[in-house]
Amino acid sequence: MNSRMDAMTTPATAGRKFEKLVRILGTLRAPGGCPWDRAQGARAIRDYFLEEVFEAIEALESGSPEELAEELGDVLMEVVFLSAIFEEKGKFSVADALDRINAKMIARHPHVFEKKRTIGAKGVAGAWQERKLAEKNRTSILQDPGASTPALLAAFIVSRRVAGVGFDWPDARQAMDKVREETAELEEAVSRGKKRHVREEIGDLFFSLVNVSRKLGVNPEVALRAANRKFIGRFRALESEVRRSGRKMGKIGLAEMDEIWDGIKKKRR
Repeated sequence: MNSRMDAMTTPATAGRKFEKLVRILGTLRAPGGCPWDRAQGARAIRDYFLEEVFEAIEALESGSPEELAEELGDVLMEVVFLSAIFEEKGKFSVADALDRINAKMIARHPHVFEKKRTIGAKGVAGAWQERKLAEKNRTSILQDPGASTPALLAAFIVSRRVAGVGFDWPDARQAMDKVREETAELEEAVSRGKKRHVREEIGDLFFSLVNVSRKLGVNPEVALRAANRKFIGRFRALESEVRRSGRKMGKIGLAEMDEIWDGIKKKRR
């Protein structure tokens, strides 16, 4: 792994490998290339792109450099694929996309590339937001994260943006106090039986939990995906235990399922 890392340390080496990926995608999309790749449009690749991004996140969480390197390669492939589709339409090329991000990174880091002044990490974040607003001609840092962004992740993005300008809880403990407050309000709404109020309070509770996650340095989208995987694994184990006993799910009581579930939890801790 070290020799490969050494070979990839120069921009020229990375550039040659990126050019090879661009050529491969060009060959696949060209007449006589792969029928499947030639048939794909932007909407189809969008879905694959999202899938690969989340797989890269899972690889990052797993702590495996090999898995992460592979998944990041898949993400890069989808970027080049999308760029190729739009280049065929005469809209832009992957070179245009690279030009834009290169110019943006330099413009947003004058303290590095122009040596204008010394600035700390918090100052960098604030200056970045100011330049972003100016570049996009926006008046608010709370531009909609996008309709395709999962709601939990969107809440995290929104709370992080406002925290960047100082609108934030001093610490995680006070953010947790807000969770308790929102839980009490949800319980009150449930007791009243007003569905609209219940829905609103559930949303407020989720948002307050997002703030706690952020204060503790945890991305709530990643945490919930991990919780989903854990629950699925335990439930499948529960199904297996029930099948081994010669019975079927739905034919045993909740108390017995809870007992099996607790046993599975103890084994997997």
